[in-house]
Amino acid sequence: MSLPPEKASELKQLIHQQLSKMDVHGRIREILAETIREELAPDQQQLSTEDLIKALRRRGIIDDVMKELNFVTDNVDQELPSSPKQPVCFTDRQSTLLKKTNIDPTRRYLYLQVLGGKAFLEHLQEPEPLPGQVCSTFTLCLHFRNQRFRSKPVPCACEPDFHDGFLLEVHRESLGDGTRMADSTTMLSISDPIHMVLIKTDIFGETTLVASYFLEWRSVLGSENGVTNLTVELMGVGTESKVAVGILNIKLEMYPALNQTLSQEVVNTQLALERQKTAEKERLFLVYAKQWWREYLQIRPSHSSRLVKIFAQDENGINRPVCSYVKPLRAGRLLDTPRQAARFVNVLGYERAPVIGGGGKQEQWCTLLAFLCRNKGDCEDHANLLCSLLLGYGLEAFVCVGTKAKGVPHAWVMTCGTDGTITFWESLTGHRYIHKSTNPDEPPVAEQPKPLYPYRTVGCVFNHQMFLGNCQPSDSVEVCVFDLNDESKWKPMSEEAIKSVCAPGATTSLPPFPPLCASTIDASVTSNEIEMQLRLLVSEHRKDLGLTTVWEDQLSYLLSPALASYEFERTTSISAGNEEFQDAIRRAVPDGHTFKGFPIHFVYRNARRAFATCLRSPFCEEIICCRGDQVNVPLRSNCLGVSGISLGYTGRLCSLKDSEQLSQHVQSMKHEVHLFCKNDK
Repeated sequence: MSLPPEKASELKQLIHQQLSKMDVHGRIREILAETIREELAPDQQQLSTEDLIKALRRRGIIDDVMKELNFVTDNVDQELPSSPKQPVCFTDRQSTLLKKTNIDPTRRYLYLQVLGGKAFLEHLQEPEPLPGQVCSTFTLCLHFRNQRFRSKPVPCACEPDFHDGFLLEVHRESLGDGTRMADSTTMLSISDPIHMVLIKTDIFGETTLVASYFLEWRSVLGSENGVTNLTVELMGVGTESKVAVGILNIKLEMYPALNQTLSQEVVNTQLALERQKTAEKERLFLVYAKQWWREYLQIRPSHSSRLVKIFAQDENGINRPVCSYVKPLRAGRLLDTPRQAARFVNVLGYERAPVIGGGGKQEQWCTLLAFLCRNKGDCEDHANLLCSLLLGYGLEAFVCVGTKAKGVPHAWVMTCGTDGTITFWESLTGHRYIHKSTNPDEPPVAEQPKPLYPYRTVGCVFNHQMFLGNCQPSDSVEVCVFDLNDESKWKPMSEEAIKSVCAPGATTSLPPFPPLCASTIDASVTSNEIEMQLRLLVSEHRKDLGLTTVWEDQLSYLLSPALASYEFERTTSISAGNEEFQDAIRRAVPDGHTFKGFPIHFVYRNARRAFATCLRSPFCEEIICCRGDQVNVPLRSNCLGVSGISLGYTGRLCSLKDSEQLSQHVQSMKHEVHLFCKNDK
């Protein structure tokens, strides 16, 4: 297929620039002179083209050129978003597991190289890991204009050995410019920063958010030759957001090189104007929010004690309107239904923001990229993500801020049906509750609906366009009426005011929402590894008790339908396939034996930790430690939906089953372990 003339010329320019960068012409001249001196016979007047090509090939020049002209991607570290546009990652030639990928010569790319880190003083005394030794690692995650990347893990050290490159496509999808190569002026108007998140993973697989940084990349537009080097100081998160945790050396380079670079003064002026415009919008919104709050307190002085949250601090300690944490988010083909989305969010780990010392809960609402990369967060992070996904499915969804039992602050999601049905979604468990308000004026003998949800009070509800404060006489969820159009019950904020600071592109300080990505972990391989680890743990534990272990594969296989049925029920609230499982177990269990089950789930892949949790249950310990004259132990690992753990007990056989599914975004997992044993009566 031939290229259009303008594309062919741009491709030639790319190749010429790369050859000039490698000084290929100089190397060819050196080899030509050397070849003439060493190989040309006295009676021979000239070298043939074939002789010269052989000499270049023999010295590896041709191979070097071909390697340098191939943009490659690391098939382990690249995250594939659900959008049709798939970014590419450009890595060093020395990297292993590389594969070629095509690039569009008509597009503009920003090549970001991470050239190492330094001054990570927390790891100053960290010993250098021995070959093959398991150690804590750093991983750098990036997001830029719907493209996500992840570096290779490197051992934690005072000077971590980051050496990764990422090829970021710089495109503009509006006004018909999507197929045109972006020039300097166009790129100067693209205000999206590069969001960088540094994650630490310890030897047990636990992740910690180390730093979150927004890189302003447009300084490269005013640099000579379109290349610039930056020193990025990473600050801590939460209570440590004012403390530096380390420094990254970064190099930015435009591909292909800019035909015309901007002056640094023009770039600085543009950035200053954007900051000034953002600051003015945020100031005006703050003035409006204060006025709204005064009016809200005038309705009823007791409103001052309600959880009406207008602003929330992110991981960098920056106060942002809560509406900016929510945005309609489409999962592509990764999640097919709202209930699958609820199940996905529920399997992400729950962890409160760490607090140094006492004093109660630490305030920290994470940006979506930090939440997904860390793979765990607080209830507000779960609720914001679930609300965004439900909005993407076309539902009228809101985040509710209130309390649970004993006045513990909590956040959950609410959807309003077209028929007036109010449904609560608990993002930490995936459970759904239908809300029916009680009438406090009814006589005591009147039958009132009994709430099944755990929520006690609600102070406000919000999404990406609306914010409403609860101004009903009581903030108890039981008696609240969720007619959000009734301003006597819910005081709204101006939608225009919210849009001025929370709409996409309204301010440069808003972090762009990243896409969800398919898991990079092979579920089958990981399940097999966990199965082998659990087998070893069970065998060792029984051996310590003086018991032998004989593995039974057939019964393990029969347990698979149960796991699939459990997962299907957790996702859809519909039970299916239980009859076939029961029939198969009845056939497999001999007469005079008993079968019992015990469910539990995990949100981690640590087999030893899962096994220790199982042993803390007396019933589970009884199954694992069962005795009999003929004891067989089956163990099976299946990749299902998201999973949990179940234990079963039946007579002469004992089985442990672990099932795991990696959820389709962000490598979140739950394991279903089934322990079954048969004992004589």
